[in-house]
Amino acid sequence: MSSPHLKAVIFDIGGVVCRSPLIAIAEYEREHGIPYNYINCSITRRGSGGAWQRFERGEIPLFVFYDQFGRDLSDTERGNVWYREYCARRGIECPQLPEKLDIDGRELFGRMMQRANALDDRVVEAIRRIRATGRWRVVALTNNWARSDPASLGEGQPAPARYAHLRLRDEMVFLGWQDGAVPARLRNMFDDFCDSSEMGMRKPEPEFYLLACKRNGISPHEAVFLDDLGINLKAAQTLGMETIHVPLGGSLGALKQLEQKLGIDLTGGFEPSEFTPSKL
Repeated sequence: MSSPHLKAVIFDIGGVVCRSPLIAIAEYEREHGIPYNYINCSITRRGSGGAWQRFERGEIPLFVFYDQFGRDLSDTERGNVWYREYCARRGIECPQLPEKLDIDGRELFGRMMQRANALDDRVVEAIRRIRATGRWRVVALTNNWARSDPASLGEGQPAPARYAHLRLRDEMVFLGWQDGAVPARLRNMFDDFCDSSEMGMRKPEPEFYLLACKRNGISPHEAVFLDDLGINLKAAQTLGMETIHVPLGGSLGALKQLEQKLGIDLTGGFEPSEFTPSKL
């Protein structure tokens, strides 16, 4: 069913426009014998005060983030409680849980960033077609690290002992951020790029969505929002946005839904492999 009232299409970046960092987390869990989705549960259940959340809001420098991120995820006392609750909610049997973890925040985050620097060409083509019509604003709304210049990442600040030997500019290469975490060619795909580290708020905080709408002269009910995470979509729905879930490897189906809402062809005549990784 078309939605003629729509004035904007809002895209998440990681897991929608780019490859999901959750792929790297799942690989890390398999390699280290950690139950599936254990790490993501620990990240999300930390709430707004977790290292991940604080780094996305631009509140802590890179090496401090590495240290705190590793300590957050190595906390099995709370992590095990959260994972048991997750299993109970899902109605699945809880596997044997780790008694002790020593997760290196730098190793895991590096793998996540290295996996996430590839574009989904189907989504890129769809964005190109939407913008070519001139009928809708095309906006990015992302929990990200656009403030990835050396000064913002903590150049010249003391680093935790575990990472004191590292040089910040070498880390940019390690993370694949030579051109920044959000290269100009990615930012330029959109009419507006709303980044958590620049705006000091993150999804699913309602204020983040509302500020994105205000910046683009629309009301929430005039936007359709695509994201890979249910918690972010739920917050958008509460504000009145239309939403489309983009499951892992399921961008084609999501774009078909978007075609119906916009009433234009976004996928015809474009046949890449299921996921064509174009480097940023």
